[in-house]
Amino acid sequence: MKLKYDPEANALYVRFSTGEIVESEEVSPGVILDYDDEGHILALELLQAREKLAPEVLTEAAE
Repeated sequence: MKLKYDPEANALYVRFSTGEIVESEEVSPGVILDYDDEGHILALELLQAREKLAPEVLTEAAE
């Protein structure tokens, strides 16, 4: 699993596994899931991350 935080976009990206992303879906406001061709979740993107997560999580993900 890999975490990446983009402070400019205020978005946290969590990649669970490798594979080709073929579809993305906003499952709730600011939460986007990425799927492979078999419907498995490969990644999650969290928008407005500063408002939803502790600062230490974002600091670790930005490194």
